[in-house]
Amino acid sequence: GKTTMLRCLATVVRPDSGSLLIDGLDPIHESDRIEIRRRLGYVPQDPGLAKSARVFDLVDYMAVLKGHSDDRRRRHLVFEVLERVGLRDRIQDRVGDLSGGMQRRLALAQSLIGSPTLLLLDEPAAGLDPDERFRLREIIVERRHRATVIQSTHLTDEAAISDVVLVMADGRIVFNGSPDTLARSAGGRAWVQREEPSGVRASWRQADGTHRCLGGPPPGARLVEPTLEDGYLLLQSSDRSRLT
Repeated sequence: GKTTMLRCLATVVRPDSGSLLIDGLDPIHESDRIEIRRRLGYVPQDPGLAKSARVFDLVDYMAVLKGHSDDRRRRHLVFEVLERVGLRDRIQDRVGDLSGGMQRRLALAQSLIGSPTLLLLDEPAAGLDPDERFRLREIIVERRHRATVIQSTHLTDEAAISDVVLVMADGRIVFNGSPDTLARSAGGRAWVQREEPSGVRASWRQADGTHRCLGGPPPGARLVEPTLEDGYLLLQSSDRSRLT
């Protein structure tokens, strides 16, 4: 559901039903669709980058598609976004010679061309090492002050930097609120214990040998500060129990 929603917003596919407006523009109409694509940046789950192309040429081509016709200005934009994602020194490399994480950063560089007002990121942190993920978070935090940024992710630490989190389950939105609100929803329902737990919503063994548990705590349980992940896991498990 998440990827399909982003593909609809990116005007890659049409919704089966309902309507979609982006900045008051309707992608059903070709002229509106072209204008929407000039305004948005999109990193799909599988960017499908041309492996034989050179790094600079691939980003430059995207700039041409977005209507940047001035050669000097366009080159400056390309160098700027490649510098931002840490690929400035790889401009002459072929895409196929880059690591998976670098290719994800290259796709991000393409999406940043032209300072889009809508940035759509589908699992942008997939395949990135910790340093690359930190750089991604910096870019998202920086861009959200001048654009609407929508990212799909299974990583709760990536979702934690968002202003609003939406949780989808079985094609439905089951939560819409701030990361703090989702974390607080697990208040009083997260605890640790030494013994192997039973009858809990979720649990896992920690490095110190204790078990972190979620659900209804037993009497005298040692409660701990809830996290965003706790709230997410409890929400998903309780929602599935209602569905079944």
